Amino acid sequence: MTVTRPDLYIQDVTLRDGMHAVRHRMAPEDVGRIVAALDAAGVDAIEVAHGDGLAGGSLNYGPGSHTDWEWIAAAAENLERAVLTTLLLPGIGTIAELEHAYSLGVRSVRVATHCTEADVAAQHIATARELGMDVSGFLMMSHLAPAPELARQAALMESYGAHCVYVTDSGGRLTMDGVRERVRAYRDVLRPETQVGIHAHQNLSLAVANSVVAVEEGATRVDASLAGHGAGAGNCPIEPFVAVADLQGWQHRCDLFALQDAADDLVRPLQDRPVQVDRDTLTLGYAGVYSSFLRHAETASQRYGIDVRTLLLEVGRRGLVGGQEDMIVDIALDLQRRHDQLTVA
Repeated sequence: MTVTRPDLYIQDVTLRDGMHAVRHRMAPEDVGRIVAALDAAGVDAIEVAHGDGLAGGSLNYGPGSHTDWEWIAAAAENLERAVLTTLLLPGIGTIAELEHAYSLGVRSVRVATHCTEADVAAQHIATARELGMDVSGFLMMSHLAPAPELARQAALMESYGAHCVYVTDSGGRLTMDGVRERVRAYRDVLRPETQVGIHAHQNLSLAVANSVVAVEEGATRVDASLAGHGAGAGNCPIEPFVAVADLQGWQHRCDLFALQDAADDLVRPLQDRPVQVDRDTLTLGYAGVYSSFLRHAETASQRYGIDVRTLLLEVGRRGLVGGQEDMIVDIALDLQRRHDQLTVA
């Protein structure tokens, strides 16, 4: 029997999702160095933008140290073979920003929506296709939608023109069974030529395992980052994932040792907070909270004297999603008021 070995498309998100980990503060010179190293290491695509995508820099999401255009330009100057990619959330980024990114050399975009709101992406996906871009649909917080409903949303993105649709575990909440059933549900409804992607977070220490399961079920695009650099406990760390892919005999174009060097020499020194599974980041996955809420919760904890975990559990209980980071302050004030009332009583 002939065994088919998947040919993986490895997309690095160190310079987009990883912006969350450093509060969207990174010098263009560092972006250029990391892009050059990733390009030389053989990744297929490199995603660059504010952590919340094009035009994400704001008081609500967190201002960036530089503009998306400065970061993208620095990336473009250091690319030879990898595809320059970005992320756009309709309602934050606009078609004008998408077109400007294209003018700077971006040739691939992921259009991201909440997992039950694919319909807001129709215009942006269609415009990207008209520009001749590679386009993926990015269904965030995928753990919040049952597999059949998530697959229905994926089919909508496919109908708008997406070449690929992702299972996006923004909260790091999915276990292997959850990933398996969602990828299978995608494959049941999507056309054979439409690719499936996996975007995993490490909050439950399952990012590599979840990515492996996704590939076993038919996903071919895998998001990963150097040293796992990303929101919360980070993304799927690219070095161990590539090592596992080698052991599995899967096809890819990445140089494991070059990725290890880039992770340890270029990325870890930039981290002002270790990107790891600890009591706070584990709570993100346990509570099913959007991973970008971590740094906002840490700030509120310091200001109002409430444990980060208590804040995150309440965020999860209320079902907040990306874009509602400012609600953490309201939650902190509510919890503080409740504590004061109990103390007086």
